[in-house]
Amino acid sequence: MTMMGRIAVICVALGACRGTAPSAQAVSQQQLTSLVDSLMPGVAKAAGLEFKSTPKSAVRSKDQIRAYLIAKMARELPDARLEGISATYRLLSMVPDSVDLRALFLELYTEQIVGFYDPDSTTLFAVQGGDAAQLRLVLSHELVHALQHQYVPLDSILHDATDGDRQAAAQAIMEGQATLVSLIAMVPMVDVRTDEFWETFRLQLRAQQKGTSVYARAPMAIREGLTFPYVAGSDFLRNFDKSHPGKVPYGALMPQSTEQLLHIDRYDRGDLPVQIRFKGDTAGVIFDDTFGEFGIETLRTQLIGGTDVRTDPAIGWGGDRLRVYRSADGPALVWVTTWDEPRGALQFRTQVADPLSKVSRAGYRTTVEPLMLGGKASVRIVVAPTAWTGWKSLPGAEIP
Repeated sequence: MTMMGRIAVICVALGACRGTAPSAQAVSQQQLTSLVDSLMPGVAKAAGLEFKSTPKSAVRSKDQIRAYLIAKMARELPDARLEGISATYRLLSMVPDSVDLRALFLELYTEQIVGFYDPDSTTLFAVQGGDAAQLRLVLSHELVHALQHQYVPLDSILHDATDGDRQAAAQAIMEGQATLVSLIAMVPMVDVRTDEFWETFRLQLRAQQKGTSVYARAPMAIREGLTFPYVAGSDFLRNFDKSHPGKVPYGALMPQSTEQLLHIDRYDRGDLPVQIRFKGDTAGVIFDDTFGEFGIETLRTQLIGGTDVRTDPAIGWGGDRLRVYRSADGPALVWVTTWDEPRGALQFRTQVADPLSKVSRAGYRTTVEPLMLGGKASVRIVVAPTAWTGWKSLPGAEIP
């Protein structure tokens, strides 16, 4: 098989974590158990970690899987949090008001699904009627998650809702390692860590994902968010392996922000995110979270009408915090960012904040204001209904 052929097969496998069309030779429970047993040694060798126990596995119907995912999403993404996330994306013009994010996420996660690992039940699930050959490729990836869960608390790491940017970095480590390890396990004769291989892989992955109907019609910000942990996480792991041989980025070595994840030099020098805290009354607050460097770069791409998010060079992000308030006239967003240097704040204003302020939204106005927080150049953006009473007393911010 040619290099391009191997990459195409791998992309199909990784895409199947969210969906690849099933065909013939559906897998039985006995076959699934045997398949897991046969794949474990190669995954363990590629990861450099030993399985402490054999993961449980189960075959379920598509209806059972869908019902399970609906219940899981309801727990992990309660209505109040989803309301805040939806308002943030809409007020920043990253998704249209007409998009139902809960329905879209469910479609994306269940589109032609073949199999996945569930940390809550510590079980590898295969969808009844899925193709056994495709499932083998999917399980190579999902077995890595099962292995990770035997060493780190995946459920608490990936469900932490207090810092979205840090959570995105942690998710990227988990998905990036699973992607890289499964590639090594599937094609051990190829050095998958080379830049040449990875650039081709990245292009093939995007092409494969765009071939799925739900993904193809999703807003750009959602598509990029889904691709980010696989691509950026794998890139980080490739660089981490060079400077930290024999180690895994768990625990204290876990990146603390998407800035650290995207720029290994920021990670190596310990460039930690600045913690920002809002001051004042919390009445009406429905969402309080971070946005991060990757979110900012995605927003900038959206504002200029781009299709792919570029993350080089580093933009000098120091930290940020945003709040969404519920009001009778519609949600209101207050977002404060701080920067390593004044030029970073100026670039953010000219390339992101000012273009955002020119986006028209009926009944709303947008303001951009320079601030100084803890001696650092900062920017406050407010996108809120013109009649919002909060305009009279905008929340202050501080670096504790």
